[in-house]
Amino acid sequence: MPRTTLASLTTLRLGGPIDEPLRLSDPADWPELVQTVRGRGEFSPLVLGHGSNVIGADSGHAGTIAVMNTRGISVKKQADGTVLATAQAGHPLADLVAWAAAEQLSGVECLAGIPGTVGAAPVQNAGAYGQQIGDVLDHLTAWDWESGILRTLPGRACRLRYRDSRFKNSPGRWTVLTVTVRLLRTPPAPVRYRPLIDELGAGAGATPPVAEVTTAVLASRHRRGLLLDPHSPDARQVGSVFLNPAVTAVQAERWSAAGCPVHTDSDGQLRAGAGWFLELAGCHPGRRITENVRCSEARTLTLSAHGDATASDFTRVLTALAERVEAATSITLRPEPVAVGTWLVNDRCEPGGRRRPTLR
Repeated sequence: MPRTTLASLTTLRLGGPIDEPLRLSDPADWPELVQTVRGRGEFSPLVLGHGSNVIGADSGHAGTIAVMNTRGISVKKQADGTVLATAQAGHPLADLVAWAAAEQLSGVECLAGIPGTVGAAPVQNAGAYGQQIGDVLDHLTAWDWESGILRTLPGRACRLRYRDSRFKNSPGRWTVLTVTVRLLRTPPAPVRYRPLIDELGAGAGATPPVAEVTTAVLASRHRRGLLLDPHSPDARQVGSVFLNPAVTAVQAERWSAAGCPVHTDSDGQLRAGAGWFLELAGCHPGRRITENVRCSEARTLTLSAHGDATASDFTRVLTALAERVEAATSITLRPEPVAVGTWLVNDRCEPGGRRRPTLR
């Protein structure tokens, strides 16, 4: 009999029944976990860290779930003055950033406060304030379920792009076990991201100490309701629910003139602010969209679950909001959180679905 739920493993606290997950705390136990999964006749398990960027299906998950709880950081100093820091996949990303700040190592300071584990960071190419894990990823180790071997992949082989990677595009094939980042014992790169410049009270191009940047990022995330405070009325969330959409130069000029923030991502692609489009479509912080889903009190782009909300409720809201924005602007918004578990037809968070809630 199922003894727990996907909801208990995710920050949205949504999702149905599952069997007791396999929890990996000691990296040396990985071969045993592989044998267990193979012995159950499964190709691979559903792997979760902190469940901070996923929506668990109401129907739960019929297969094996593995929860990565491995922790630890090892360091190797390089002849060129850089430092290679290797973190276990279950190590909290926020703790890696805090450690780097304490060691006065730059390269991940703008990732402060991002929930989730280090192992999940390259899957999503986690980033914020103009910085992403792909900027410093040297290499990682990952179990290849297809070939049944442990592989070491250099950063470039991970094909990291804006919130994308080879791992995200091959769900179930890879399980990241360790991540190695190359950090610098120098001041951070010049700050060019406007919200962070304003938070620091510094001019564009300033290079404040690493710890100062980290503190400013945490303050900004706190003000925007993105630190997953368990006592917050918006505690049940996954952060930004839509990716910033790619736009053409013509679209960028049009929407920028209308007030929409537009930036160029690390791939050279122009992207517009998803939250701005939601507000154009009538959303605003604190707005109740349905009985149990609303915009967070701090920002429009974060939706929080309440009361008896279900995963189906949440994903239908995403579909309806995306359709409303597309009807008004011809801009397509794509969901950022990943749907996991067993989903019924039309319940996934994809634009263009037929079933939608009544928006308030």
